[in-house]
Amino acid sequence: MLKAGRKNLPKSTLGSERFEIPKVKGHIQGNKTIISNFYQIANTLRRKPEHLLKYISKELATPGDLKKNALIVGRKVSATLLNEKIEQYINLFVVCNECKKPDSKLLTEAGVLFMKCTACGAKHPINAKI
Repeated sequence: MLKAGRKNLPKSTLGSERFEIPKVKGHIQGNKTIISNFYQIANTLRRKPEHLLKYISKELATPGDLKKNALIVGRKVSATLLNEKIEQYINLFVVCNECKKPDSKLLTEAGVLFMKCTACGAKHPINAKI
């Protein structure tokens, strides 16, 4: 019965992920890279744009500046490299170590940063320093 029921489901419900990160959109202007959908990426991850900027700035060893619609990175950076750094951020600060779901929030207790999963209830300290 289960196999028969799965046959009747639309293919879009079987294969797609619930959590899809938008790819970086932007352009290079002079010696700077402008990411136009930075706030959209931060909202999708449910993290503050300032926190994501701090991580990316440290990883790329370059200054970044948040403007009203975009992020301006202080050097030329490829979209591939930016997408890799965002993926690393997700693995460190968004996805739960136990259930692998992105439903989490960041808490600070006694100066230590913790990630609390709202799906399974797990709580893990984050070892990354930013």
